[in-house]
Amino acid sequence: MSVQILSAGRSSLLEAREVSASYGHVQALKPTSLHIAEGELVTILGPNGAGKSTLLRALTRLTACRGRLFFRGTEISGLPTHQLARRGIVMVQEGRGLFAQMSVRENLMVGAFLHAAETDRQMAAVFELFPRLRERIDQTAGSLSGGEQQMLAIGRALMAKPQLLMLDEPSLGLAPRAASEILSTLGELNRRGLGILLVEQKAPLALKLAQRVYVLSLGKIVAELKPDEIESHHDLARYYLH
Repeated sequence: MSVQILSAGRSSLLEAREVSASYGHVQALKPTSLHIAEGELVTILGPNGAGKSTLLRALTRLTACRGRLFFRGTEISGLPTHQLARRGIVMVQEGRGLFAQMSVRENLMVGAFLHAAETDRQMAAVFELFPRLRERIDQTAGSLSGGEQQMLAIGRALMAKPQLLMLDEPSLGLAPRAASEILSTLGELNRRGLGILLVEQKAPLALKLAQRVYVLSLGKIVAELKPDEIESHHDLARYYLH
């Protein structure tokens, strides 16, 4: 059984036009435009403090922002976060946000609140992707290893049946093997048709997955690279230092 994911070719999935965000008087994200096609995996790279997390939080309305946002051609600029989730835009935040004292099963059930009737089917699909979660189904989230917690965070997001999955630094704090496993699973989800917007510091791992790359520096996009342009890490370093 596979995760229930909708995909319809390569038409526009998400489009952001001149999205910006500030914290007080500090503009963390300058007017930024980007797009993601159906079934595309797009990576956002950039140095610490570039505004990558702010961009994701702006796109999901977790941070107040200006600009316009379209999902499958329909404007969704004024919708709050929970309404975006109902439309299929789901985010795994940095830090994972798990309920540490709740079990693996309970955390997954929280993610299924929009599709309660399909909880068992979605949970089985998550366990297919992450068999270790099935083995630890009754353990508390706080007792899991870092890699297992990230699996659970992604699994909980998949319970909501996303059409676009956004992830903020999923490999952060993980051992190299665990990080590689997590990113490999994201690649598998993308091959099944799930659109993914990935913020990631580990450029070599992220570049193996990406179909396009946006490079963010000092709160603005300084480059958009195609697959045949992302093989040289030297070019990326040049953009990082922009």
